[in-house]
Amino acid sequence: MKLKGELKGVYPALITPFKKNGEVDIAGFRNNIDYVIGGGVSGIVPCGCTGEAATLSFDEQKRLLEAAVDQANGRVPVIGGSGSNNTREAVELTQYAKDAGASAAMLITPYYNKPGDAGQILHYTTVAEKVDIPIILYNVPSRTGINMKPSIVAQLAKIDNIVGIKEASGSPAQTAEIIELTRDNRKKFTVLSGDDNLTIPIMSYGGMGVVSVAANVLPEEVSHMVGYYLKGDQKKALEVYYRLAPIMRGLFIETNPIPVKAAANMMGLAAGPLRAPLTTMAPENQKKLQAMMEKLGVMKKKIAVKVKK
Repeated sequence: MKLKGELKGVYPALITPFKKNGEVDIAGFRNNIDYVIGGGVSGIVPCGCTGEAATLSFDEQKRLLEAAVDQANGRVPVIGGSGSNNTREAVELTQYAKDAGASAAMLITPYYNKPGDAGQILHYTTVAEKVDIPIILYNVPSRTGINMKPSIVAQLAKIDNIVGIKEASGSPAQTAEIIELTRDNRKKFTVLSGDDNLTIPIMSYGGMGVVSVAANVLPEEVSHMVGYYLKGDQKKALEVYYRLAPIMRGLFIETNPIPVKAAANMMGLAAGPLRAPLTTMAPENQKKLQAMMEKLGVMKKKIAVKVKK
């Protein structure tokens, strides 16, 4: 499925469910895709940070990309996480995302080796030149140790197949500057919030939606919030936001995706354990999160979606 027009709406950064033996739970992953699509999301993003991509093998990432495209079956675009701190690996994974039928690829800034401005430009330019697929930049300094400057984003936005950014710097001011510097490319280049809590302020600057953690468990609610804002009904959007705010904060009381996988397990969605070195959520935090979910009425959903094998 090709991207039609600019990116906008809600794109859940999908969790990767694991079985008790540590293997990827493909059937459960498919169930979760049906659940979020049923909740009205605009697209799905497998194999990102929330999907524990750092602990997935190449083979597992490829299997998940294939399953996501197959299960979505043209209902929504699939944006494959294909980033790496190794440019060659990023090219390989991005090419595989294209071959698997993904609508676009999302690439995190290279982590650990922390390239400077020139290295970041080289990395993304190389991938964009070698793989003919829409590319979305992903800036998350808290994970990578580097921050992609607005001026660098603006320079990369001029490349034909670089179509947007998931901006998760945590700085509304930086996000506003990115939007300011890329306004001339507005029809081609889109800014999406990378933080559920900052979605409304970022949209007030001109952002068009969110790549969401919360939408794994609350796809309908997050879609309503963003949908109301896109339609110009800020009052309703804020009503939904303030109702969801405690949960959106609660999903980050420990390292992501620990809380969202705990929430998914509570609801009966496929999640399973985490991969080491991540560990099970602390009991006291589980109680806090469950209380938030019960107050919101989320626990009443108790999802039990099953797909045919």
